[in-house]
Amino acid sequence: MANAQRYRVGVDIGGTFTDIVLMSGSGALSTYKTLTTPEDFGRGIASGIQRALAAVGAASASVERIVHATTVATNAILEHRGAHTALVTTRGFRDVLEMRRLRIPEMYTLNYPRPDPLVPRRLRLEVLERLGPAGEVRVPLDETSVHAAADRLGSVGIEAVAVCLIHAYANPEHERRVAAILRARLGPQVFLSCSSDILPVIREYERTSTTVINAFLGPAMSRYFDSLERHMRAIGIYAPIQIMKSDGSIMTIEAAAERPAYLVESGPAAGVIGAVAGARAMQEPDAITFDMGGTTAKVSLIEKGEISKTGDYEVGAGINLSSKLVMGGGYALKLPVIDISEVGAGGGSLVSVDAGGLLKVGPESAGAVPGPVCYDQGGTRATFTDAALTLGYISPDAIAGGGLRLNAAGGRAAVEEQVGAPLGRNPLEAAYGVFQVACGTMVGAVKAVSTYRGRDPRDFALYAFGGNGPVVAAEIANLLEMKRVIIPPNPGVFSAYGLLRAQVEFEVVRGCLARLNETAASAMAERYADLERGLQARMEREGYAAGEFALLRFADLRYADQAHELTTPMVADAAGQPDLAAVARAFGDEHERTYGHQAEREEVECVTLRVIARVAGERSFSPIASAAPGKEHTGESRMRMAYFGPRHGGIDTPVIPRSGLSRTPRRGPIIIEEYDATCVVPPGWSAGIDPHGNIVLTAMVPS
Repeated sequence: MANAQRYRVGVDIGGTFTDIVLMSGSGALSTYKTLTTPEDFGRGIASGIQRALAAVGAASASVERIVHATTVATNAILEHRGAHTALVTTRGFRDVLEMRRLRIPEMYTLNYPRPDPLVPRRLRLEVLERLGPAGEVRVPLDETSVHAAADRLGSVGIEAVAVCLIHAYANPEHERRVAAILRARLGPQVFLSCSSDILPVIREYERTSTTVINAFLGPAMSRYFDSLERHMRAIGIYAPIQIMKSDGSIMTIEAAAERPAYLVESGPAAGVIGAVAGARAMQEPDAITFDMGGTTAKVSLIEKGEISKTGDYEVGAGINLSSKLVMGGGYALKLPVIDISEVGAGGGSLVSVDAGGLLKVGPESAGAVPGPVCYDQGGTRATFTDAALTLGYISPDAIAGGGLRLNAAGGRAAVEEQVGAPLGRNPLEAAYGVFQVACGTMVGAVKAVSTYRGRDPRDFALYAFGGNGPVVAAEIANLLEMKRVIIPPNPGVFSAYGLLRAQVEFEVVRGCLARLNETAASAMAERYADLERGLQARMEREGYAAGEFALLRFADLRYADQAHELTTPMVADAAGQPDLAAVARAFGDEHERTYGHQAEREEVECVTLRVIARVAGERSFSPIASAAPGKEHTGESRMRMAYFGPRHGGIDTPVIPRSGLSRTPRRGPIIIEEYDATCVVPPGWSAGIDPHGNIVLTAMVPS
């Protein structure tokens, strides 16, 4: 008899694997892992969903919703493979993209080569108009200059146009008229993006850069979403598709096609959302998330149960430790993003020894094709996975539940020839060197979100997931003197599960430059009410009734004359009016938490108003694995020789399933193998299972 359950599907594309999670109406989950198909992502997704449904005996019609995280937007910028894009701006401002900010990511490198603008100078066209900072018209729009720009763009086959006029955040009328003329002259096939729609706030460079990014991504993301929908229809799935945004919320595929700039960090955000739900369920308010996949390792901070976010982000600078620490190497994206530190250390990271004998791991990756040598897919260069296989940490036979057979001898030979021989080391020593170098790189990512911001990582638990996160988690914790590691159920597909924990959110912003002590609460309330009216209309168009979402008010605040702001909830008084004095105090407290001090005598200034519509959703956390705490494992363990460095050497190590653990901690070394990941518990650590099905590793006090 066919399965009559209804399913929600989470799909997360990684550099090596595409992860799929099915959640039934009863909350039961099943997972599937398949190799990513970079030549056509939709094909791999469709094939994976079909196989996952077949495994549970369900039909395509049983899918009621798909939630998807994608790295297509990020890759388009990194590889400069976006649309042929133009910029239309106010006369005198065409070089804003060149001038940028006076920031460089490498201290003392005064000639740091910044990336070329996404729009070349010849396609940055000017029109005659000028608005004042309050939105007043100082020079009327000269439509003749707009038509001249349209003629120029029509002659070069442009695909997308960003429109960003000076002070359009205060008055959008000129931008709207420019867009109307361009639409009529260039046709509906050209993607148009106006700054007054994407980011109506002050700061000309950030506003221009963000609008250009949105236009640059528009056609490519529209094609990607069209392809994805075609692949879904081809297998009989007509369910709505939602896309994860960089801030960890989700929106409809139609909204994502209009505002693709919101998707730049779509992929890494999903795991953080799942982790914060799990950490809250465990009453573990302070945790550092650690997600190591096939290409990169990503780290974020959960403090007091809340995710760390930033509105000052850069994309296109390659892999970076943190946007809050290193600026000036990429393209400014002033949109809400979960603050994630990322380094090029994953299972597919290529290993090399330079002419000076220095061992390097990453940031280049073998990806899904050709992949590590041991995958036997054509890869010839040694990778982290080949080293872990040589050390005995992962199965020498197969991974992904047997879905991918491994060539252990080939992986070991690559490590021996490409690392051991140049360094004069045997294969185990060479592989352990690769492991240590990779872990050292990833420690830097953890410090970027903790130590470098005044947080002691020893005060946090390490919440590790991803296909390779549990392999290195204990060693990362060792290097940072952290005492507790949490491995959630099904860690290898945990980001796909995080997609199903996300909430639907829409945000509107508006520039509002005003000092709080000079602003009437009633005036501030009216500004918020105006924003909320537009947002409510948007939610109705998306199919949400008034009672199905909550409206949340925020303000970006700073001390007068500061250069950066902190987003602060707008506090209301007993009558529901903005309590501006209380907001100023809340900002001071946040400033002290962030920077270690506050300036009570300085005036607080508002820069931007924000309103978020959040659709109410089920927030409780249930384990993603069926495994539950139980009795001691009584079956016989398999044994495998694993090498734990020169101090411990090779140890005949038990290899057990997660069900082989109980509430009573078991001393390492142990290797815990699952369908989608492997957890390495080295000597000096113990492992047990908690009531939520998590593996909890604890550093043992030396006897």
